[in-house]
Amino acid sequence: MAGATRLETRPRDVIGKRRGRYTATEREIRSFGVDQLRDDNLETYWQSDGSQPHLVNIQFRRRTTVKMLCIYADYKSDESYTPSKISVRVGNNFHNLQEIRQLEMVEPSGWIHISLMNQRTNEPISTFMIQIAVLANHQNGRDTHMRQIKVYTPVEESSIGKFPRCTTVDFMMYRTIR
Repeated sequence: MAGATRLETRPRDVIGKRRGRYTATEREIRSFGVDQLRDDNLETYWQSDGSQPHLVNIQFRRRTTVKMLCIYADYKSDESYTPSKISVRVGNNFHNLQEIRQLEMVEPSGWIHISLMNQRTNEPISTFMIQIAVLANHQNGRDTHMRQIKVYTPVEESSIGKFPRCTTVDFMMYRTIR
């Protein structure tokens, strides 16, 4: 079927394609802003000061289908700054956000994968906005560090030019066109 699209199971980082933008609570420290959440450097981090909850908002220009949210946290480096309880909310704007996941983490070290699939239909969620709320930190810490955030969506690929999967070694050798 010419021009048809289908959803692949391989995820694709949505924000990396400039489809959305990050904002955060107004109490963030300037030198540790939301840009550090997207710099692909696990040594840098976003820091927010003040009372909780600390919020990171991800807004899309148009309704976007998302399937997974990944957050990098490192308790060994951040100790009391490390989130221990987060809430993930989705909606069309700030006024109609609904919590879809609440997650408690015990001394996390590495990537935390949070499914954004609809639990009733097992389909990816379609939304204009994602909000991550840090509700509590380890050791009752007040300020928050978050090192990286990635948002993934199913890949849409055209069926034109799509070749069948190669399963044998002989076919794998010749699967590309030069």
